[in-house]
Amino acid sequence: MELTEISDRLEIADVLTRYTRAIDTGDWDRLDTVFTPDADIDYVASGGIHDAFPAIKPWLAEMLPAFFPTRMHTLGQLDVRIDGDEATCTAYFHNPMTMDDGAGGTKVVELGGWYHHTLVRTADGWRSRRLVEEIAWKRGL
Repeated sequence: MELTEISDRLEIADVLTRYTRAIDTGDWDRLDTVFTPDADIDYVASGGIHDAFPAIKPWLAEMLPAFFPTRMHTLGQLDVRIDGDEATCTAYFHNPMTMDDGAGGTKVVELGGWYHHTLVRTADGWRSRRLVEEIAWKRGL
């Protein structure tokens, strides 16, 4: 493996880490360092919306804290394919979250699946221009 490819793979892994950290901490502006301004994002598989990044960002900021006050992603098995200034990355995810249990307390719900990113090299580094969330399993919902 060439040094450039190693560097690209590390940078792409950082993009995915920035994504999950932004979602988990509610640092919504950090998503600007993850996605291209025109990115296409599809959360339909988990009950969300499919739209362009400018509509997704405020939707996430409103909906996630309201329904899932705490979130904690784990990523694994990043399958990165680089072709020049474009790349794809499929990553396993496990995402436990808390939500209202309907009886005055909270319960933990979990999602597991894959994030499918299509990325592009920009002047600011690698960015995701497309994200499709694929759900393999749910628990507690």
